[in-house]
Amino acid sequence: MEASIRRSGGPFPSRNALRRGRRPIDTGTHAMKRALQSLSLPLVAAALGSFGASHASAAGDPARGANVFRACAACHSIAPGEQLTGPSLAGVWGRKAATVAGFDRYSDVLTRSGLTWDDATLDRWLANPDGLVRGTSMTFPGLRDARSRQDVIAYLKDVAEGKAPLAQRRGGMMHEPPSRVDLSKAPKEGQVTALRHCRDTYTVTTADGRTTKVWEFNLRLKTDSSALGPRPDKPVVVGAGMQGDRASIVFAGPGEISRFIEESCASQ
Repeated sequence: MEASIRRSGGPFPSRNALRRGRRPIDTGTHAMKRALQSLSLPLVAAALGSFGASHASAAGDPARGANVFRACAACHSIAPGEQLTGPSLAGVWGRKAATVAGFDRYSDVLTRSGLTWDDATLDRWLANPDGLVRGTSMTFPGLRDARSRQDVIAYLKDVAEGKAPLAQRRGGMMHEPPSRVDLSKAPKEGQVTALRHCRDTYTVTTADGRTTKVWEFNLRLKTDSSALGPRPDKPVVVGAGMQGDRASIVFAGPGEISRFIEESCASQ
């Protein structure tokens, strides 16, 4: 058991482990590398774009747009109703800004903007979000390359029409948005049965009988009230961090957190 834990890179199961019901090698580092590789595509395009056309091309290529969109997939899903850091973009084409049902994190300035996501507006938004709507919470710096913007717009049109192409295969792997994990089906090593706090240390006990001590600064307490979240009063621990030394405990709602934590140094 100890050998398998060492190979995992940490004591807690990663999201992939929760998905498969076992404890594989911690994928936190690899996920970060993939994100950085995805981000490199639009950044290279932006650098090249400064030498290109100063206006949008007449029509984009949705297949190319699918590949550029991979950099957006960390924050935006194209699945209807799936909200991440940003709203689902399943039906964004032709929609009034800040109106996706079920997404409650729009900035006030975008909500009051009165914008509609058509070709011209999306082109300006993708080029410089804060330039179009000053004070927006969208932190993306923008795509300078006009062709890349038109490709993404063409892709979002196809998404809205249900005919979006998949990203091209690279290095034998399909680069697609990461799928959410159903935390209600977490295996025993992810099911938290007790959480004790003493000074700067949390002691986490899981349903497989393991007890692990974690520095409080390395443990995040989160909530997931979606259909994929944990069951009420059945929090789930998810391993993270490059060295497997960080973790998140996910609760079904905020009211569970304080009552679940026991403040005690009795056996610390």
